[in-house]
Amino acid sequence: LFYFIQVVWFRFFDPQETAFMAEQARQLERIRHQAVAYRQISVHLKRAVIAAEDQSFEKHDGIDWDAVEKAWQRNLEKGRVVRGGSTITQQLAKNLFLSGERSYWRKAQEALITIMIEAVMDKQRILHLYLNYAEWGIGVFGAQEAAKHYFGISASQLDAYQAARLAAMLPRPRYYDKNRNSAFLASRTEFVLRWMPQMQVP
Repeated sequence: LFYFIQVVWFRFFDPQETAFMAEQARQLERIRHQAVAYRQISVHLKRAVIAAEDQSFEKHDGIDWDAVEKAWQRNLEKGRVVRGGSTITQQLAKNLFLSGERSYWRKAQEALITIMIEAVMDKQRILHLYLNYAEWGIGVFGAQEAAKHYFGISASQLDAYQAARLAAMLPRPRYYDKNRNSAFLASRTEFVLRWMPQMQVP
């Protein structure tokens, strides 16, 4: 009930802070964050994030069961949780309310909150919140601050390449903030660029 009330609130109002932001604020002197309107975020970034993180975003009900099955098999092979198979909605649930801990209990919490989010919000609102509150570097949250931090521009000005690069950073934003010349980041950026034109945005 506690989570559901907050999910309903976030359908209409932007959060002041998320669980991930609070965690980083305890470790750093300051964090950078500025939420912007959906229309103020480049369509290139919307396409790039869907291409990189959740190509079935418009089709699933919050949980991509094919991805979950693949993640389950991979985790069984490794004997620990190494892959989550998370959708954008699941990542939003984690960012808003939970922690980065990898455990089956946390995944169960995430799944329950994900169902609530999908029941209350439409896909555009989910993507809007995700883009505004995703972690994009050391103390950097949201598309607006990410665009400023890496390119010195606003989120609305991001071109296709810049958007693809930001999306490619999302699995490990703090690492790539410190390792911007990573060969893997470059190759993943090219992968995202190739898929972006096929992505539909809400």
